Amino acid sequence: MVSEVGRAYSERSAEYIELFGSTDSAHPLDRQLVATWADGLSGPVVDAGCGPGQWTDFLVRHGCDARGVDQVPSFVERAQGTYPGVHFEVGSIEELRDASGTAGGVLAWYSLIHHEPSAVQAPLREFARVLRPGAGLLVGLFTWPTVERFDHAVVSAYRWPLDEFAQELRTAGFEVLETHERIQTGARPLGAIVARHQG
Repeated sequence: MVSEVGRAYSERSAEYIELFGSTDSAHPLDRQLVATWADGLSGPVVDAGCGPGQWTDFLVRHGCDARGVDQVPSFVERAQGTYPGVHFEVGSIEELRDASGTAGGVLAWYSLIHHEPSAVQAPLREFARVLRPGAGLLVGLFTWPTVERFDHAVVSAYRWPLDEFAQELRTAGFEVLETHERIQTGARPLGAIVARHQG
């Protein structure tokens, strides 16, 4: 079943793809971070909430056995047409098809921003379920001094203090390895957390 968030993205998928459907639109530091993280992975990688597929393709080009999962059919259709050698599927990041302890990495690049704080443990625990002990997780998120709901261009989203989201990761069974934050004039503060499943 497509959620309210999924329906909102479906309605604006063409606009979203035009703006963000290529890693060329990403900041160079983001591409560097994802590439460095990918270089340290071993085994299948899930791009959870892959959108139009650009980061899944990026991971594959960096040597990962990666596939993308998204709840928005139009995103998956576009990804399949644009990156024919990469596997994409419609699905929920809270109910991944992977067997427990089989994935080598999960990328959740701004795909958790619409989860209410009280609900964010559901996808995090699902990531922990599918990951091997020691496998990697990379999360991208909007940062703020307090947990706060804000009006995202598509549908309401949440921004977090990095230390509070890091604690959510620890609660779900992850060891936090690195945190990153980038603050630019005129733009929302952005963050990323590199973590490892403790098993």
